[in-house]
Amino acid sequence: MRNARRNRFAVLLPVAVLTVLLWFFTAVNELDAGQREQGRLQLEQSLRRAAAASYASRGEYPATLDELAAQSGIRIDRENYAVFYEAFASNLMPDITVLVKET
Repeated sequence: MRNARRNRFAVLLPVAVLTVLLWFFTAVNELDAGQREQGRLQLEQSLRRAAAASYASRGEYPATLDELAAQSGIRIDRENYAVFYEAFASNLMPDITVLVKET
């Protein structure tokens, strides 16, 4: 009887440990994904605000993303985010899209 209980415990302990580890790594992964999405939103909003500020002060939107970044001082994490900046005309708000790159 005692050996049966010991054998059952020897089987259940590794299963329980693996379950807890799997849950932990899933939670950490979800937290990281949430932080990256929050960073994406903040970067996109910052770029839009900087473009609007540039238009207010200069009377035109920056022609390129590099020009906008240089004027505003915004650092773009190109390793984690893909930024698409399409300027149609100097008096129209550019289309700014920020996407999270898959790792």
